[in-house]
Amino acid sequence: MNVTLACPDGYYPDKQILDFTKDYANFKLINNPVEAAADADVLYTDVWASMGQEGEAEQRKLAFKGYQINDDVMASAKSDAIVMHCLPAHREEEITAKVFEQHAKEIFDEAENRLHAQKAVMVRLMAPEK
Repeated sequence: MNVTLACPDGYYPDKQILDFTKDYANFKLINNPVEAAADADVLYTDVWASMGQEGEAEQRKLAFKGYQINDDVMASAKSDAIVMHCLPAHREEEITAKVFEQHAKEIFDEAENRLHAQKAVMVRLMAPEK
C-alpha cells in the first residue's frame, strides 16, 4: 500500500511517526493535496482543528486553506476513489459539501464501523482477567 500525506509546513505528524516511516519507500509527505491524491484509491480527511485545539481554530483555518477535498483533488484521484472522514465534518472547510454528499454512504459506514470497533475494544479491556 502506498500512503501519501499532504499537510502544511508546521503541521507534520510527530517526529516519532515520521521516524517510523523512514524505512518505507511507499510513504510520502508532501505539501500539495492535488499531487497527494494522484491515482489514489482512498482519500481521507479530518477536521482542521480537533477537540482541544479550539484556541488554534482561526490559525489552523489559515494554515490549512487549500487542504480541502474538493473537485480538483477528486479529479486527481482514481475515478472510483472513495472518500473517508472520521466525522464530525465541517463542510466547506476540509471537504466540500458536494464531495461529502457524493461519498456520504462510505463516510457514514466508516462512522458506524468505528462504533463497533470501539465496543470490541471496550469488551476486551473490561473483560475479567483469567
